[in-house]
Amino acid sequence: QVQLVESGGGLVQAGGSLNLSCAASGGTISSYARGWFRQTPGKEREFVAALTWSAGYPYYADSVKGRFTISRDNAKNAVYLSMNSLKPEDTAVYYCAAKIRTIASGLLWFPERYDYWGQGIQVTVSS
Repeated sequence: QVQLVESGGGLVQAGGSLNLSCAASGGTISSYARGWFRQTPGKEREFVAALTWSAGYPYYADSVKGRFTISRDNAKNAVYLSMNSLKPEDTAVYYCAAKIRTIASGLLWFPERYDYWGQGIQVTVSS
């Protein structure tokens, strides 16, 4: 069974950087788009960034624009999230996701539109 596996989370001080990776395990996922979401206790899963796989076009939440960068490696079937200038409010469990079929770009913001999910990885930013 194909799964998405995140790595690279951890603890960092405010202003620091972390790089998250997400790769498919057990096979290859041919996806229209890959996304990153995050969630804190008691809150809904929040869109962070997405990338259309073929065109490589990125989308970002306003809260991370200019600080986070989403990228991909076609050969590794992997997606990355480079996070800079981290703030305590970025603390969350981060999830990667894959959308298989083409959808309107505006729908990439909604977690229920995605078909595959990773198990999540903790990112903690201390003040």
